Amino acid sequence: MVLKPEPTAPFHSVQYALRVLETVSKHGSGVTETQLSRETGLPAGHLTSLLLTLRREGYVEQVTDGAYVIGASLLLLGSGAARRQALESRLQQTLAQLRDSVGAAVYISRYIDGEIRVTQYADSPLTPAVNEWVDFRSAAHASAIGKCLLTQLDRNGRRDHIARHKTPRLTSRTITSEKVLLSKLDSQPATVPVLDLQEYAVGTVCAAVPLTAGSSAGCLALSMPVKDAHRLRAAAETLNRRAAPMLLSLAL
Repeated sequence: MVLKPEPTAPFHSVQYALRVLETVSKHGSGVTETQLSRETGLPAGHLTSLLLTLRREGYVEQVTDGAYVIGASLLLLGSGAARRQALESRLQQTLAQLRDSVGAAVYISRYIDGEIRVTQYADSPLTPAVNEWVDFRSAAHASAIGKCLLTQLDRNGRRDHIARHKTPRLTSRTITSEKVLLSKLDSQPATVPVLDLQEYAVGTVCAAVPLTAGSSAGCLALSMPVKDAHRLRAAAETLNRRAAPMLLSLAL
């Protein structure tokens, strides 16, 4: 499986964020925003916005003289198994916050060894997760999660997946034609959320945005009842804005 070469906008932000974190970590006693801009080569306006995000996520802190130091969230990650557990815990907290922010169940999904896997999700009695009445691994053609992951593969990768998982009709809106599906995947803009309007399940609408870094394809998704479909696009845009911090957590 080969990823498409063009990275998404969140990935660019993550590259910049990692560059900033690396620079801050070199200055144990703190580094000013002016010095950060000079050492990272990032424009002041972009850097200010990025630092706000990093502060909100707890990856950097601003001390009394205005300088930036490594934050508690980054220090708590540690290493090895403890790091993995701390990261999963932090991701779960972030997902729960995002769930409450968008008013919908939210999911992180990855494409691992040729299969779709939902690795973490956050739901609640008021924002229930979608009923997985058909295994997500067999429903890439119909779900926002599946289609978002497939857009991150090259054409051969997509064809391979479809060859192993056929495209049965799940609802009256499901795309069952391989030709039509591949065409829609080809035309999907990288920075626009992928939508599922009752294609996977009657009564449910979904949206997904890519979390792509290196050779790893992933996505951040949400689902909500069709009665709330009028909120879907706004919720999807919030999802898109929150993709960069989520991807940064996965990259650390």
